[in-house]
Amino acid sequence: MEIMIVVAIIGLLLAIAVPNFLKSRQLAQSRACINNLRQIQASKQVWGVEKSKAPTDVPTDADLIGPLLYLKVKPVCPAGGTYSYNALSQPVTCSVEGHTLQW
Repeated sequence: MEIMIVVAIIGLLLAIAVPNFLKSRQLAQSRACINNLRQIQASKQVWGVEKSKAPTDVPTDADLIGPLLYLKVKPVCPAGGTYSYNALSQPVTCSVEGHTLQW
């Protein structure tokens, strides 16, 4: 009987803890992705100014990423999304819903 009570208490604690853990994990992934979007956006803007690009120009990986360029390595979305650079006049976007740069 005592073991059943202990198992029930552990089950109750897990039922409370697991959803909170998953929510915290998603929030951390979202924040990390948004920080990546900020880095890419800043690099994109510096590229546009230095190269005298038009607001409709879209940079590529080769324009932004490299040992001597604006980003040393390509940022990766922690949730597995992909980044779209878009035109200079538009913010960088992530394919994961909720990972949005407020620009």
